[in-house]
Amino acid sequence: MQFQVRKMQKADWQRVYEIYRQGMKTGLATFTVEELTYEEFDQERLSVGRLVILDDEEVVGWATLKQAYPKIPEYDGVAELSVYIDEKYQGKGTATFLMEQLISVSEDEGFWMLESDIFSNNPGSIALHEKCGFRQVGFREKIGKDSCGTWRDTVLMERRSRRIGND
Repeated sequence: MQFQVRKMQKADWQRVYEIYRQGMKTGLATFTVEELTYEEFDQERLSVGRLVILDDEEVVGWATLKQAYPKIPEYDGVAELSVYIDEKYQGKGTATFLMEQLISVSEDEGFWMLESDIFSNNPGSIALHEKCGFRQVGFREKIGKDSCGTWRDTVLMERRSRRIGND
């Protein structure tokens, strides 16, 4: 497949949200289960590093960055990433391609570290992150309850840039 990546636009929101809802329904991707407006999404994500991946002009995945520690200026180069892929495109290299693009953009923007907090029962996401140079740095037992009231564990993973912050 030939994928194209471009900056996310507000007009992509409906499709981005559809893919996000797919992730919510799996119970493997996020604690979030409530409705989310574009304005809320826009507020919590950085304006840089918002990407969509296209297959023949259709958005089939998206990725964003969040400031990891927004009130601590010394951590301005640390961001949390999110990557979501349409279920029909999972396992086809789509997420790897998109994450590699996001890593490149993040380094161009001066981020020296990316982190991800992944449900421990999501081996596909953990493997994707490892493939893209992340390493496991922590395990958080019972960090929060999901929508059914079940405690969930997460794996904290990080990727240190080889280009930025190595002085």
